[in-house]
Amino acid sequence: MYGICKTYRTTSHSKYDLKTHLVFLPKYRKRVLIGHVGIKIRDLIRQICTGIDVEIISGKVAPDYVHIFVSYPPYLSISDLMQKIKGKSSYKILGSFSYLRKVFWGRHFWARGYLAVSSGNITDEMVQEYI
Repeated sequence: MYGICKTYRTTSHSKYDLKTHLVFLPKYRKRVLIGHVGIKIRDLIRQICTGIDVEIISGKVAPDYVHIFVSYPPYLSISDLMQKIKGKSSYKILGSFSYLRKVFWGRHFWARGYLAVSSGNITDEMVQEYI
């Protein structure tokens, strides 16, 4: 269709290549994603994404933020994806490391927002020309 032959991911009724770059932070941008906490967060994000058919292409857990580049299915919105990742990981990380409950009172580990930037192999001009 756009001149590039590639492999698409599939569901029972669709083929897709939806990718996005996501960035999110701990509340107050505290530098707590180090050592065992950082490793546990990385593993939790991998488990959560695997469970909802999201493929992590690359990622980084820094002391005060997380970057992940993911391929996600069309039936899953980015806001639902972030809700699942942040909600489940927050619950499990605060349960595993009791000292973090004092740092992040109110049972909120992650800051409220996130950054999502879509990615693709074609430009807006290519789509408009095709249409």
